[in-house]
Amino acid sequence: MSGHDSKYFSTTKKGEIPELKEELNSQYKDKRKDAVKKVIAAMTVGKDVSSLFTDVVNCMQTENLELKKLVYLYLINYAKSQPDLAILAVNTFVKDSQDPNPLIRALAVRTMGCIRVDKITEYLCDPLRRCLKDDDPYVRKTAAICVAKLYDINAELVEDRGFLEALKDLISDNNPMVVANAVAALAEIQDSSARPIFEITSHTLTKLLTALNECTEWGQVFILDSLSRYKATDARDAENIVERVTPRLQHANCAVVLSAVKIILLQMELITSTDVVRNLCKKMAPPLVTLLSAEPEIQYVALRNINLIVQKRPTILAHEIKVFFCKYNDPIYVKMEKLEIMIKLASDRNIDQVLLEFKEYATEVDVDFVRKAVRAIGRCAIKLERAAERYESIIATLCESLDTLDEPEAKASMIWIIGEYAERIDNADELLESFLDTFPEEPALVQLQLLTATVKLFLKKPTEGPQQMIQAVLNNATVETDNPDLRDRAYIYWRLLSTDPEAAKDVVLAEKPVISDDSNQLDSSLLDELLANISTLSSVYHKPPEAFVSRVKAAPRADDEEFADAGETGYSESPSQGVDGASPSSSTGTSSNVPVKQPAAAAPAVAAPIPDLLGDLMGLDNALVPVDEPTASSGPPLPVVLPSTTGQGLQISAQLVRRDGQIYYDISFENGTQGVLDGFMIQFNKNTFGLAAGGPLQVPPLQPGSSARTLLAMVFSQNVSPGAPNSLLQVAVKNNQQPVWYFSDKGSLHVFFGEDGKMERTSFLEAWKSLPDDNEFSKEYPNSVISSIDATIEHLAASNVFFIAKRKNANMDVLYLSAKIPRGIPFLIELTAAVGVPGAKCAVKTPNREFVPLFFEAMESLIN
Repeated sequence: MSGHDSKYFSTTKKGEIPELKEELNSQYKDKRKDAVKKVIAAMTVGKDVSSLFTDVVNCMQTENLELKKLVYLYLINYAKSQPDLAILAVNTFVKDSQDPNPLIRALAVRTMGCIRVDKITEYLCDPLRRCLKDDDPYVRKTAAICVAKLYDINAELVEDRGFLEALKDLISDNNPMVVANAVAALAEIQDSSARPIFEITSHTLTKLLTALNECTEWGQVFILDSLSRYKATDARDAENIVERVTPRLQHANCAVVLSAVKIILLQMELITSTDVVRNLCKKMAPPLVTLLSAEPEIQYVALRNINLIVQKRPTILAHEIKVFFCKYNDPIYVKMEKLEIMIKLASDRNIDQVLLEFKEYATEVDVDFVRKAVRAIGRCAIKLERAAERYESIIATLCESLDTLDEPEAKASMIWIIGEYAERIDNADELLESFLDTFPEEPALVQLQLLTATVKLFLKKPTEGPQQMIQAVLNNATVETDNPDLRDRAYIYWRLLSTDPEAAKDVVLAEKPVISDDSNQLDSSLLDELLANISTLSSVYHKPPEAFVSRVKAAPRADDEEFADAGETGYSESPSQGVDGASPSSSTGTSSNVPVKQPAAAAPAVAAPIPDLLGDLMGLDNALVPVDEPTASSGPPLPVVLPSTTGQGLQISAQLVRRDGQIYYDISFENGTQGVLDGFMIQFNKNTFGLAAGGPLQVPPLQPGSSARTLLAMVFSQNVSPGAPNSLLQVAVKNNQQPVWYFSDKGSLHVFFGEDGKMERTSFLEAWKSLPDDNEFSKEYPNSVISSIDATIEHLAASNVFFIAKRKNANMDVLYLSAKIPRGIPFLIELTAAVGVPGAKCAVKTPNREFVPLFFEAMESLIN
């Protein structure tokens, strides 16, 4: 529509639909064109004009390109709701796909690809095949994208009709934009396929590198991203690729620059020449610095990518630390990212400059930024020994500010400093004594630190003053308090001091372990994965794609089962972080103002009617079943699933258990932080059995040093994942004070064995005979020792593996047992072993062979 077409959005009279119907059937072309514009305008503002479908379709028979585009736009919008009527347009589509005008040919095939109606799909094949070999490159490049859209609608049809091969042939096309679109389509198809579709060979590599110089900026991005998947054969091959890609570093488009950087970083791993690597690092620095002169949003994206790059190759920007100094008008999110990068680039050579900069930031008005700046100073001190040596001089200054502290964490930290450096602070006893009068009113965090600091002061300066102080503090902490953590610590100190003061010194004044700063440092394997995804959302979130994008693979054909078995589904993150799942057919472009491309995602799962607890923390809508009261848990220690080093002081231990016919998630939280943690919530990713939380996670506020353990009831079939069965349970936990923590827990199939798994002997025999021999599998456990048949039967029965019969075979005992998992899948078991002799053999028959590996794992854990 032109700029003068706003009049079509104006209010219309009461009889709008009849009037439009009359105008659409007018004998005058201009009147019909105006009528279609009015229909599109009404459709755009949300009015239902589907009743005009037949009349609009009749306007397709025109030579006017603008009118034809409008009619096609209408068809795309309403074809799904009017599939039978949409067939009326097929003949026109087929005719237009052979029109002399290449624009009309391309328009026809593009529109047919966008109309997601199965009845039309078959009619699309012949026009699409012709357009893929059209003489005009514009038509060919449009047809290439249409293949990807058709694959999303009907993957089997695309493969059977040979469209994938035709698409691969387009990589050798003489037009660079056709090559770029073919690459984009193949990459998108690969993302939704469980088997290898698009593999770059040395011949393909040459074609792509040649097209790279001539296609548009987004074409270059598609080609570069595809090249990043290519594994160079040797150092020479890697150097050749880098040499051809390096000129893209000078491109004006940020996405092109970042995609080029990604390829260079990946190929540098194979380059053995230190001179070549050094030169490449020098070449990458200027374009990365240039990205920081863009608007704040692009700066932020660039900084998140640079954060990853400097963790892998800090030398690239080692001499450019000044560009990361914060400007007064930088948004806070940009300032925070710059701080992180400055810490990573801090070295003995520039630490003086960095510390002066951090000192300036400490006077800012934004409290969060000031805190992070002060913390950054400490992190630099941990990182660089030379920087740490000058810090003791600030202790006196800090002590002067003691009266102004009002936050518990700040006050507790200051008290720790006084106790830790009591021998160097002349008035340490006076400073601590000022807190004694208010000891009962202080928060638990401050009380704990005050108790420990006073004991340290007494051990370092056992004079009359500290003696009176320690007595007062110990009395307060044991008699006047109801906090068990404080009371228990005080009793331990009291007994140590009264029994053996030297032992107390060894305990309280023990040498501290070397402090290390692993915050914001990524695991090397995760870092490599993120670097392979530079210039995508993955590098902005610092999370692998599967953590926030659900990749639903295309349904495998019969001859693709071996590939389907290896398929996995990732899990998706909350939309509150700005991730919207997009279907593969809609993710072929990228916003022009942010240099980020979202990995192709499948259509989002259907939302359950009841909202989840975490505000859709992982992009999954679990139906929740209310529970009345939290279930207390006790028992042996649980396996750690989130260590405290990863959880910033929070440690989570958990295990799936079965009790009284109900599956629970037995989960324990230990608070190793210096503050209270509350507001705990949990969510589970899609999994084989569709396990989801059966209610809210009810955990009381955790005081520092305390722990809590609870049983969370689980429900079935809420969140079922496709693909081969596995025992992996992917979990997200959050609280009000920390970020979301993700961890994986590996369960055992025997937890799912139901109480209804016992079979009668005759039923067992009939079932065994009815199953074909192909459904029988066996496994030996050479290290398993069965000491008693009766004890083994009783032990297995406790896990719902039920005894059917037994017999003797030479000196071996043969047990027949049965078990059943959800969906009514039975396991008919034959367990053979000799009492007291290492070695057991388990044979099983089941109608569902996919669960056999998990079954054997479960049996191994039960009989060992």
